[in-house]
Amino acid sequence: MKLTLFTDYSMRVLLYLAARPDRLCSIAEVARAYGISQNHLMKVVNDLARSGYIDSLRGRSGGIRLGKRPAEINIGSLVRHTEGGFDLVDCDGCIVAPACRLTGILKEALRAFLSVLDRYTLVDLVASPRDFDQIFGKLEVKS
Repeated sequence: MKLTLFTDYSMRVLLYLAARPDRLCSIAEVARAYGISQNHLMKVVNDLARSGYIDSLRGRSGGIRLGKRPAEINIGSLVRHTEGGFDLVDCDGCIVAPACRLTGILKEALRAFLSVLDRYTLVDLVASPRDFDQIFGKLEVKS
């Protein structure tokens, strides 16, 4: 199973903000840190703000920050929110679908996958904000 870039970028934004709980960050800053498109990131940030995962403050002294405590951001819920659907195979119109058990097995596997993600929150992903600062600090020095 491969998650979409939208989910990947959503996780990256949340990780970046979790590592900087004491300040507002900009979309441009996050995009530079990861080397990803600022335009694509704006769509992700918009969605995360509309869903309450982050707060977005407009204006000259604005920026983004987590909208919830890291312990309240469940990874399974986030993946369910950011992924469009979980149809691992397209069985609609398949002539063997009535006799095939693959759909049921894949649904079971998906439940297991999401069940593991449900056991973790954002706080579990950020071992130490200092570790992230060291990594991003090295990247900022090179640029």
